[in-house]
Amino acid sequence: MSDSSPLRLVLCWHMHQPNYFDPLENEYQLPWTYLHAIKDYVDMVAHLEAVPGARVVVNFAPILLEQIEDYSRQVGAYLKSGDGLRDHLLAALVTPALSTDIAHRLSLVKASLRINEETVISRFPHFQTLADMARRLIHNADEFYYVDDQFIVDLVVWYHLGWMGETIRRSDSRIQALIEKERGFTLQDRRLLMQVIGEQLATVLDRYRCLAQKGQIELSFTPYAHPILPLLLDINSAHEAMPDAPLPSVTAYPGGEARAQWHIRKGLEVFERCFGFRPKGCWPSEGSVSSQALTLLAREGVQWAASGESVMRNSLARPETSPQLREQACVHHPYRVANGEMNCFFRDDGLSDAIGFNYAKWQADDAVNDLIGHLENIRQACHGHDHTVVSIILDGENAWEYYPENGYDFLRTLYERLASHPAIEMTTFGDCVAQIEEPPMLPHVVAGSWVYGTFSTWIGERDKNRGWDMLIEAKLAYDRALVESKFSRQEREALERQLAVCEGSDWFWWFGDYNAADVVSDFERLYRIQLTRLYHMMGQEPPQYLSEAFTHGGGAPSAAGTMRHGREPSEHRS
Repeated sequence: MSDSSPLRLVLCWHMHQPNYFDPLENEYQLPWTYLHAIKDYVDMVAHLEAVPGARVVVNFAPILLEQIEDYSRQVGAYLKSGDGLRDHLLAALVTPALSTDIAHRLSLVKASLRINEETVISRFPHFQTLADMARRLIHNADEFYYVDDQFIVDLVVWYHLGWMGETIRRSDSRIQALIEKERGFTLQDRRLLMQVIGEQLATVLDRYRCLAQKGQIELSFTPYAHPILPLLLDINSAHEAMPDAPLPSVTAYPGGEARAQWHIRKGLEVFERCFGFRPKGCWPSEGSVSSQALTLLAREGVQWAASGESVMRNSLARPETSPQLREQACVHHPYRVANGEMNCFFRDDGLSDAIGFNYAKWQADDAVNDLIGHLENIRQACHGHDHTVVSIILDGENAWEYYPENGYDFLRTLYERLASHPAIEMTTFGDCVAQIEEPPMLPHVVAGSWVYGTFSTWIGERDKNRGWDMLIEAKLAYDRALVESKFSRQEREALERQLAVCEGSDWFWWFGDYNAADVVSDFERLYRIQLTRLYHMMGQEPPQYLSEAFTHGGGAPSAAGTMRHGREPSEHRS
């Protein structure tokens, strides 16, 4: 990079939610997919539409895309013909008369408090009043006998208004009118709110597709159900970055390579159906990579992947890495991997975590000034290096609730300042691959993720390993069933997809004592439900242990456990 060349900057936002659908009850157990859709996915694309000069990468997990489509169909069918909604919280928004069952009413009240107190509830005085009353009722459940429907209706309406994207709140007169009304919401008001929700769900993916067609953004994918590919391929690869970690009792995931390949191919298939083209790149689930996993992605035509800074540093420390490569090592350029068949970019953990964790408490101008100051310093330090690319990669949905007004001022200021900066070029990984010739070769990629450069978030601890043992036992039963039973093609495809849901990484993220007990309970229960459903689909009796909780949580992590720092806490830059 010459002194006059702008610094290449890639902002990559990763969007994903696991499968919250309970096949036994035929409904969604948790509402996070549609709530993040109307808040974060809508806001993120709106900011890009408002600043056409801003260019970024947006990554979608295919299992999230399918759920957005399903919610859109549900709401559309309800608005058109009154069909039932398969999400009890969403259904409560438009139910004419709520159930008198105390447990049901209590669950609605508790669900309507699962939102940021500081940045959302306290922003709206009437929502705050309702929330305060709701907390008192939770501790005095007998008082629910004297609570009328209107209280719960207003609380549920305010909950959805609180989850509404800031760009919608500022532009949609219907939402503004509901906020101004404050109380006494009628069924007509609630249907109006449902109509807005339906419009957002129906159009949000098309908006991203449109920006991709214009070349403003690059869309990339994650393997289908968000599995940790390296662990499917080789569970023992966890020892590359944490050699002393205890692992599950079974030392290999049966048929792991075929399953990893299935997730990649199915992910590409779903992505292409949704967006009309095959993606060039992949943010592997949680940035989890290994030499074997990257080779598998390259075989499917993937041109680039990305991971965490610690993975790069662990890989450079390997004995086969030349002293010259170690000396020239820099997180701010790509490496050729998988025998030179693809490029891998590595996340600047400090800058990425600054957005994810630190800047939420700053004034927007100060935060953007700080970030740009770091970028200008990097540009000055890297002059003369043609390979320079700064990769800022983070969750595109969970950070914003900790920012005032869902990050509106920060994101708008960030895009405007970066797009107009003469020494910074907002670009995409795909464009960098096309522009950068012969990046250095990394002979071996140490298996790891963006979180600490290890797989410790998903394996290597008692409860996480127990989850793997349960999954492996189910996979062995699955393999036997395919040999011993006659399934139709449709039944086999359904079994494959159900197994894939069980292989998703999100369940293992929550297992263990680190996370809050209520969230652990939600995900642990859903995991057992998904495994139980797999056994039922195979015509088998599920093991008894699937009816018993095996992990309970009890911690109090930052960001409610939805996010992790890229570095160990002691190393995280404040």
